[in-house]
Amino acid sequence: MSQIETAVAEAVTLTSELIRIDTTNTGDPETLVGERVAAEYVAEKLTEVGYEIEYVESGGKNRHNVITRLPGADPSRGALLVHGHLDVVPADPAEWSVHPFSGAIQDGYVWGRGAVDMKDMVGMTLALARHYKREGIVPPRDMVFAFLADEEAGGKFGAQWLVEHRPELFEGVTEAISEVGGFSVTLKDGVRAYLIETAEKGIRWMKLRVRGTAGHGSMIHRDNAVTKLSEAVARLGNHRFPLVLTDSVREFLAGITEITGWDFPEDDLDGAVAKLGNISRMIGATLRDTANPTMLTAGYKSNVIPSVAEAAVDCRILPGRLEAFDRELDEILGPDIEKEWMELPPVETTFDGALVDAMTAAVVGEDPGARALPYMLSGGTDAKAFQSLGIRNFGFAPLKLPAELDFSGLFHGVDERVPVEALEFGTRVLDRFFRTA
Repeated sequence: MSQIETAVAEAVTLTSELIRIDTTNTGDPETLVGERVAAEYVAEKLTEVGYEIEYVESGGKNRHNVITRLPGADPSRGALLVHGHLDVVPADPAEWSVHPFSGAIQDGYVWGRGAVDMKDMVGMTLALARHYKREGIVPPRDMVFAFLADEEAGGKFGAQWLVEHRPELFEGVTEAISEVGGFSVTLKDGVRAYLIETAEKGIRWMKLRVRGTAGHGSMIHRDNAVTKLSEAVARLGNHRFPLVLTDSVREFLAGITEITGWDFPEDDLDGAVAKLGNISRMIGATLRDTANPTMLTAGYKSNVIPSVAEAAVDCRILPGRLEAFDRELDEILGPDIEKEWMELPPVETTFDGALVDAMTAAVVGEDPGARALPYMLSGGTDAKAFQSLGIRNFGFAPLKLPAELDFSGLFHGVDERVPVEALEFGTRVLDRFFRTA
């Protein structure tokens, strides 16, 4: 087996072993499990081959981050940051075909929570970092590898904490890559397009609160907090924000048109995007702002009208739309709704330059005839933190996927899994990219 094929095989093994470490992040510090164990696992794998690491505790005994640097041939060039998070969202084993923390390798897939979000990228990155150190391979520029906590709850004890308290760990970094990009979509005539993330919507996790008059459930009440909140949440949940085409989305649609000949008329853009199949939900969510109610909380007994009712709403806002979004929000909710939120900014860069050329060449080198296209992610990543350091961010975790696989549906979904062949392909692509970036 060649040297790179040894690393390719190890990427699959590492991904499986990482999935077996339950790193569920509920957002509640009292229910955290496994992040520290995963960080210790990564630290051991890096030190084993000779890396000096920074092992950073960022918020209590279970919040840990691992950062290391591999010197490049030209230290005067800006460094490349490769970052991935170790935490995952919860999973109910009763809903899964295999146990979500089994890391099972079967039927051509590695199964488990985190398989695509994002222990696959962590496994590929870790395998190549080990390979380069073992073989004495020097990349063209410094590379900073960061394995982070808490991304699934906004990065307060991960990327955000490090940017605020340990920015020197990223000194000299000018560009970064991470998750949810570089995956393939099969289009007309079997042509594969690899979507590289150049933008992502802003996040606002919002709590709405309404106050009313408490009382007995058998009486007539015209100041019922539950009723007022329910009406406001229904208005917001049913509201359709206006269509806004950002530069990233326009460039993506133009690329799809060039490959397929499909039209994307603005007077029926939602219908046209539906032609994209499994990724239509992800792309459709980048055409406008969204505000989806996710939780309702009120009361403590069925015959008592509570004085307070609360709702949680997940808002995703396009770049440049924040002020307009706030105006619409006030009109929809009215003056009696209290609002508080945690907000993370949008991310956007252009699809050009030497780094984009290197990504494209690495993909085409492993999949001749493929195309690389920019796209906007409807969700969010730790790029939101790193852009505050002036770092240019991309999503590039390359995977060559079966045409029939609903890849976007696997994120936070039941039976999350990644094809073994996709992991092997991605490791080879990243190797080409790291050697030329």
